[in-house]
Amino acid sequence: MAAAVLLYLLLARMSEAAPTHDEVANLPGLPKQPGFRHFSGYLSVAGGKHLHYWFVESQNSPASDPVVLWLNGGPGCSSLDGLLTEHGPFLVEDDGATLRENTQSWNKIANMLYLESPAGVGFSYSDDGTYATNDTEVSMLNYLALKEFFRLFPELSANPLFLMGESYGGIYVPTLAERVMEDTALNLQGMAVGNGMSSYKLNDNSLVYFAYYHGLLGSHLWSRLQAWCCHRGRCDFHQNPDVNCSAALVEVQDIIYGSGLNMYNLYAPCPGGAAHRFSAERGELVVRDLGNVFIHLEWTQMWKKMRGLASGKTHVHLEPHCTNSTPATRFLNDPHVRRALHISPNAPDWTICSSEVYLNYGRLYLDVSKQYLKLLAALKYRMLVYNGDVDMACNFMGDEWFVESLNQEVQVNRRPWLYEDEDGRQVGGFVKEFNNLAFLTVKGSGHMVPTDKPVAAFAVFSRFVNKQPF
Repeated sequence: MAAAVLLYLLLARMSEAAPTHDEVANLPGLPKQPGFRHFSGYLSVAGGKHLHYWFVESQNSPASDPVVLWLNGGPGCSSLDGLLTEHGPFLVEDDGATLRENTQSWNKIANMLYLESPAGVGFSYSDDGTYATNDTEVSMLNYLALKEFFRLFPELSANPLFLMGESYGGIYVPTLAERVMEDTALNLQGMAVGNGMSSYKLNDNSLVYFAYYHGLLGSHLWSRLQAWCCHRGRCDFHQNPDVNCSAALVEVQDIIYGSGLNMYNLYAPCPGGAAHRFSAERGELVVRDLGNVFIHLEWTQMWKKMRGLASGKTHVHLEPHCTNSTPATRFLNDPHVRRALHISPNAPDWTICSSEVYLNYGRLYLDVSKQYLKLLAALKYRMLVYNGDVDMACNFMGDEWFVESLNQEVQVNRRPWLYEDEDGRQVGGFVKEFNNLAFLTVKGSGHMVPTDKPVAAFAVFSRFVNKQPF
């Protein structure tokens, strides 16, 4: 009886404290409105920047369940992609007008906060209309946004807090965690990164091996790579000064990203067909991928030229290769949806990725070992690096090498991990556990694990936030 009274009081306090002006009362596209509360609005931070958030309460016990911040990558891509196509409570249908329930939604067990960051991404904007930024500024503004969120939702400030992200979230999350761990007012319990960019060097070096061992390169090109990029058994595919090596790597890059393969899932079809990296549509230049690999190659210098186009008369539209963002774009740009989500009239039309942010972004961290080691040294944060094993954008080998490079004590040697689905117990992939750190693969999944393997992804998420063994 006492527990029931306490729960009632907690829920009553939550109802009173939540910002009712941000509550979403009637979201278009749903066959019926959800039984949980959700909120959409802005977290205003330094420099006149307004970061859009969409917060969905836990369907279990919102007063006590963890708060999980989710950040998609890019840099410059919207976290609403994570909500509407990966692990949110409702997923957008192909018609771009209706939503369906996600039975594997992560808000089944956690309060989920989706933040569109930095300013210029999605519905987030800046008063001065300028969107050049860098890793350090983004981590600070994300921290300030988190503080603002808990000011609006003070009843959640004592809940366990987890930071999670995907892709370039591999940079966003640990650099943010480094700030959050110093703030005793925030109850940080851990962080997780899915298919993340953790080290440019290790990602580049491992990708060449990944491509060869998956049958993409052929023996002749592999022999040339071995001859020109390797010395005494050590290969440098990341920043090798040998011009012959660079020429061979351009061929590798073209096979992986220019041949029509799905860079986010090697064995999945490419929505829209095998499109070229650059194309002209409706008078604009469409960039088909994010170019986060082999950034030292001369070939990638064309990205620098793109910056001038982004600020000039030519409109540059950034769309990840072999993805279909049309349904989410149609849904979020519907005037009724924008009104329901309390989107500012100052916000631009929603796009999955911002070319202006991406092309003017300063990459200051090419490796985040320092941030991981600092967090691990505290001996109290749970950390997870997980990867779909058929992704080529941030491949599993590079992240596994990164985790191994941290030289932590092994607690559980690499082994299969299991989960239950409608067909019974299944092998989900492999896991290796260290002190407060685990590396885990998800078998048959690409870059967006919850999209490709929703049941397995929910099992991983549940065990992570509940601090259960994998």
